[in-house]
Amino acid sequence: MSWESWTTTGIFAGPGGVPTGEGGPVLTGQLDVHTTWTEAEKLAYVTVQYSGASEWLPLEGSPAPCPSATASRDLHDAAVVAVRKGTALTPPGSLEAPARHLDSSDM
Repeated sequence: MSWESWTTTGIFAGPGGVPTGEGGPVLTGQLDVHTTWTEAEKLAYVTVQYSGASEWLPLEGSPAPCPSATASRDLHDAAVVAVRKGTALTPPGSLEAPARHLDSSDM
């Protein structure tokens, strides 16, 4: 079974913070984002935590269908942007689209 994983640390949540899934708390302040994708499930699990904490919580909108490792990397990038904006995860338009990674206009 193949899998991929990405973590981005030290992201400041946008106004109002970011909602976690299943009615969990809204997280504010400095956060870390972690995405894990498994080939068998074709799902990406996106979690957030307070930077340096041990408990990871699902970001609202996770897990999300992802057909490939490349698409899951794009989803991770979208999750980082969502945290910076203080919103739930909204998967990129088409996860089949070519990879698009963050640039300075997304920050």
